[in-house]
Amino acid sequence: MRIAMVSEHASPLAALGGVDAGGQNVHVAALSKELGRRGADVVVYTRREDPRTPRRVRLAPGVSVEHVDAGPPEPVPKDGLLPYMEGFAARLRREWERWRPDVVHAHFWMSGRASLAAAEPLGIPVVQTFHALGVVKRRHQGPKDTSPPCRIEEERRIIRRADHIIATCSDEVFELLRLGAEPRRVSVVPCGVDLGLFTPEGPAEGRSPGLRRLVVVSRLVERKGIGNAISALAHLPDTELVVAGGPPSSELPSDPEARRFMALARGLGVEERVRLLGRVDHARVPALLRSADVVVCVPWYEPFGIIPLEAMACGVPVVAAAVGGLVDSVVHGETGLLVPPRDPEELARALRPLLEDPARRRALGEAGLRRARSRYGWPRVAGQTLEVYQGLLGPARAARGGAAR
Repeated sequence: MRIAMVSEHASPLAALGGVDAGGQNVHVAALSKELGRRGADVVVYTRREDPRTPRRVRLAPGVSVEHVDAGPPEPVPKDGLLPYMEGFAARLRREWERWRPDVVHAHFWMSGRASLAAAEPLGIPVVQTFHALGVVKRRHQGPKDTSPPCRIEEERRIIRRADHIIATCSDEVFELLRLGAEPRRVSVVPCGVDLGLFTPEGPAEGRSPGLRRLVVVSRLVERKGIGNAISALAHLPDTELVVAGGPPSSELPSDPEARRFMALARGLGVEERVRLLGRVDHARVPALLRSADVVVCVPWYEPFGIIPLEAMACGVPVVAAAVGGLVDSVVHGETGLLVPPRDPEELARALRPLLEDPARRRALGEAGLRRARSRYGWPRVAGQTLEVYQGLLGPARAARGGAAR
C-alpha cells in the first residue's frame, strides 16, 4: 500500500518542545514507522523550513520524509502558513501524478485543505485527522486565538469533503458531529505510545534530596496549564515541580513564557522548587518520567495528549485535567486522577493525599501500565488506521495493499 502522510507544519524529524512541535510530530512519525514495518510504502510530506535540508530523507524502513517548497525555507509559525498552502497543494499534486498513493492521510486542517486540493482531481481518497479543532480553540482561547479567521469554516469544508475522518478521542467525535460530520464517515483511533521506549524498567533521573517530585512535559504555552501547576505547588510543601519543554535551556532566560512562569513562581514563593529544563530529547523523557512521584498534565483543553500515555507506560500515576482525550486515556481512580482544568486548588487537593500515599501511587501506576499496554501500543493503533484505509479502497486496490495488513 502506498500511503501519503501530509503534515504541513509538524515534521516527524523536528526536535520536540517548540511552540509548534509536540504530539502531532510524535504521532506522524510513530504511525508512519509502524505502517512501514507492516510493509507499506509511506512518504511524509512536510513544508521545508531550511534550505540546506535534503529534498527527501529516509526516516525508517519503508518511510521517507519529503520536504515541500512552499513559502520561505525558514520556520514560520503554523498560524502564518495559510498563504503558502496553495503552492503546497500544487506541489503535492505534481508529486502524486508521478507517484500515485493509494490513500492520503492529512494531519491538521491546513494539511487537509492542501491534500483535498491535490488529491480530489486525481481520484485519490483522503483521510483526515485534525489533531485540534478551531471551534474548540476559539472556545477556550477567545481573543488570544491566533488562528486564521477562516479556520472554522475551512474545517467544515474538510469535514464535508474528506472520505473519512479519524478522531483521536470520543470528545472529538461530538465536536465533529456538531460541525456537520456524518457518523458513518468518522472513526475513533487514539494516539499511541512507544512501548519499547516507555517502560517501567530503566534509569530514572536524579532527584532533589528530601523533595517529592511532580513532572510536567509540555510546550511552554499558556493553555497547557503550567501556570496552574505552579500555583498548586504553593499548597504542596516539600515538593518540586520539574517542567520539560520549550526552547533549549540556554534560551530560557529570554523566552517570554519561561519568564512569565518563573515570575509567577517568585510571586508565590516557590521559585526554589520550580525547575524549567527547556527542550529535552525524546530519548531522555522516559528517565525523567520514571523520576516522578506523579506526572501532571492539566491543559485547559487537549485534543488527545500523549504525555499521560507515556507516563502510564512507565508505570507512573497521572493527575490530568478532565478535558478532551485525557478523559478517555486516564481512568479516574484507577490509572490516575482527573481534575477540573484551570483550578489550582482542586489540583493541589488531588495531589496532596496522593503524594503522601506510596501504595496508592504504585497501584495507580500498575493499572496505568496495563491500560497503556493493552490499548495504546502503536501496532494496535496502526492496525486500526489500516482498517480505515482499506475500507476506502476497492477490492483490487485493497488486495494491492494486503502486504500492509
